[in-house]
Amino acid sequence: MIVARMTMSVLPEKRLEMLQTLRSMIGLFEGEPGCLSHCVFCDVLDENRFCILETWKNREDLDRHIATDRFSALLGAKILWCAPLDVEIHTVTDSEGMEAVYAARGKK
Repeated sequence: MIVARMTMSVLPEKRLEMLQTLRSMIGLFEGEPGCLSHCVFCDVLDENRFCILETWKNREDLDRHIATDRFSALLGAKILWCAPLDVEIHTVTDSEGMEAVYAARGKK
């Protein structure tokens, strides 16, 4: 599984425009082959900072997504940002759930 995290800080006067852009993209990205999830978050301490968190079946699916016009539209929104887009791509080889929390806390 591949996890992609993109963080952007927008100009305060462009916040609403960025929200509208992000909302319009949510359904489009989720329908792409290999997309397991696509979420947009707003920082609770900085309302002008947004994070897109996506999970993909594999790197090929993510690369295909990055090459789309839809992704180009996200990059085109850079005129709304006050800093460059921060991108992190992680390859996940193992995942755990609540059982890991119980084990760490010594509970069954």
